[in-house]
Amino acid sequence: MEQSELREWEAKCVQEEVPRCTAACPLHVDVRSFCSLMGQGRWDKAWTVLAKTLPLPGVLARLCHGPCKNDCIRQGLGGSIAMDSLEEFCAENARAVDPPRPLPARGKVVAVVGAGLTGLCAAWELARRGFAVRLYGEPGKVLALSLPEGVLAAEIKNLARLGVSFHDVSIDQVLLDALLAEADAVFVDSDSLPSELSSWGEADSLTLGTLRPGLFASPCAEDSAIFQAATGRRAANSIVRFTQGVSMVAGRELEGPYQTRLYTNVEDVESVPALIVQASYSDEEIRAEAKRCLQCECMECVKNCEYLKHYKYYPKVYARQAYNNDAIVMGTRQANTMVNSCMLCGLCDTLCPEEFSMADFCLTIRRGMVEKNKMPPAAHEFALRDMAFANGKKCALVRHAPGMVSSEYLFFPGCQLTASNPGAVERAYQDLRDRLGSVGLMLSCCGAPAEWSGRKALMDESMALIREQWQELGSPQIIVSCPTCLTTLRAGIPEAEIISHWTILRALGLPAGARVEAATLAINDPCSARHDPLLQGDVRALLQDLSIEVVEPRLTGKHTECCGYGGLLSDANPDLAKAVAVRRGAAVEEDFVTYCAMCRDMLVKNGKRAMHFYDLIFPSESDPAGRPSPGFSARRENRAHLKEGLLQDLWAEEDTSRVERFSQVQVFFTEEAERIMEERRILKSDMQKVLLQVEESGKAFVHSETGHLLASYRPTLVTYWVEFERLAEGYLVHNTWSHRMRIRGGQA
Repeated sequence: MEQSELREWEAKCVQEEVPRCTAACPLHVDVRSFCSLMGQGRWDKAWTVLAKTLPLPGVLARLCHGPCKNDCIRQGLGGSIAMDSLEEFCAENARAVDPPRPLPARGKVVAVVGAGLTGLCAAWELARRGFAVRLYGEPGKVLALSLPEGVLAAEIKNLARLGVSFHDVSIDQVLLDALLAEADAVFVDSDSLPSELSSWGEADSLTLGTLRPGLFASPCAEDSAIFQAATGRRAANSIVRFTQGVSMVAGRELEGPYQTRLYTNVEDVESVPALIVQASYSDEEIRAEAKRCLQCECMECVKNCEYLKHYKYYPKVYARQAYNNDAIVMGTRQANTMVNSCMLCGLCDTLCPEEFSMADFCLTIRRGMVEKNKMPPAAHEFALRDMAFANGKKCALVRHAPGMVSSEYLFFPGCQLTASNPGAVERAYQDLRDRLGSVGLMLSCCGAPAEWSGRKALMDESMALIREQWQELGSPQIIVSCPTCLTTLRAGIPEAEIISHWTILRALGLPAGARVEAATLAINDPCSARHDPLLQGDVRALLQDLSIEVVEPRLTGKHTECCGYGGLLSDANPDLAKAVAVRRGAAVEEDFVTYCAMCRDMLVKNGKRAMHFYDLIFPSESDPAGRPSPGFSARRENRAHLKEGLLQDLWAEEDTSRVERFSQVQVFFTEEAERIMEERRILKSDMQKVLLQVEESGKAFVHSETGHLLASYRPTLVTYWVEFERLAEGYLVHNTWSHRMRIRGGQA
């Protein structure tokens, strides 16, 4: 990824944009921090926030009329935050702070002519930035009338501490001409001067520059104190640019009030009455008013995504971390797990006001890692092995319907549904053949694991094979059960006519054996159905036909949550995948019904009662929501047995796939061993391969304490260890583990 691409991605995230109040403030006070501290009663800390931003803070905190209130997002929810009252209270009750330490001297002299509020603020800003400032005129003559005694004098003293020199002289044209000749720049506070001294013409609204080079002037008739101060700051900014010889106009869009891009969702915010205006306020009243501040931020995606919440930042930061991770030439890539933990579900995209898609970003980074050979093998190896198994001779099957030489339709149930509930797949295929006739069958993986892992070449290869097999069957209409397969096949074979099984069922009606009984179930839309309202509608209509009352979770339909399997999260980060599944399960009290096999199995595996829609229309159990989620080994066996059974029962064929020798090894497992195998993704077949090696070599260690035998075998990139004992009928496995280290000196 090029850095320019990163910039484009970062620009989409608005979390770091300022809130509306700060953007509306001419001086951009950090209102959020100020209100937070005021709400805690920390007046001194709150004052440091004001003093950091405001010139002459003691003056402006008392004179500011609060233009930010017009843009406060609380305005329609009880009234805007009384920022002017909060500032004045803070000024009266907080401990005064010293003026900021000026930057090192620049060796430049600036004359400020006119000592009204604009001139005083310009002098403050210039002195703070290292200029030698000479102020001409009587300081704040009018200001003193509207301020408590001593306030203006204290700020004039602070100006002197910043290095400003004061010159109370008569101001005329002769003085102006002399100052222009002596100083590096001159700023004129027009409100403090007679109109006859405005011979330089109207000042530029952006730069405040005049017809005379080096002479800057404020516009006349500005009566707002905070806007006068902003004009003084604008003049200082222009003088800095002028003395540096750089552009006077570039990059000044954010000076003064502007429209922020920050989005804040107030849908669930309660209305709270604003502070009643009065002469004085108690500490409690001020704290209560400050606490009304919503502390505006976006975080829409983070609030609704366990993955984004887990890493404790937001997409702009994640994008930078992932980019830096991808750009590393040598060293450890710390963000690999973060990049591979995105579920690629697209929820963030639908919630983000700027459509920042972590799915698109992370998939781009994953592809780059694969291309550079920097993708950790362990991240997705198990899922890719499972995909290869589903597409291998033991499981894959492509046939016309029994007795048919052509197919009008092709049923594609997907590899996860055949792994989870092969009996329902068999009954679904029978129903389609009974009602549609020439329906072929393709048992295969759609290639989603290859796509999610960033392996584009493998994905293209997988899709090319599916296309070739589909064409050999005569390019029939494809009926798809799995929403992920539906999305993947539509993208991979755009020329094919592809329809969901649920749309077919809407047209045909419910199968004869469907379980029609009144019940209340919560609907779980798979994330792959997020942008398919037709599919969502078909499922809900079918549930209604079954007399099911449907409960919608808070996040549903377009905004549905992932179950924790998407993007291969459960392989890259199992603990986070569990947290995602638990969160989704906690979204409703009712049992879930879903139309994705992995959603169903992930939810059940993590303690939530859930059923697949096939459990309702092709029933086989009295309590489908309580059906256990099959383990990894069982999933493989289910696929293989489904193919074997279909070949024998429908096509009267024998499965010609070679029987592996290791599969003949009889092995049993303790409950603890089964738990460990699921947790560590170790298959029964992996154990059988180790034990076959023991049978052939006769080599094994003996555990000195338990008497159990220990052996290892490295069939591919992983070394598997087994702690076992021999039984008359086979082997009993007590423990198992694996690693990627190669043990030299042979196998034990």
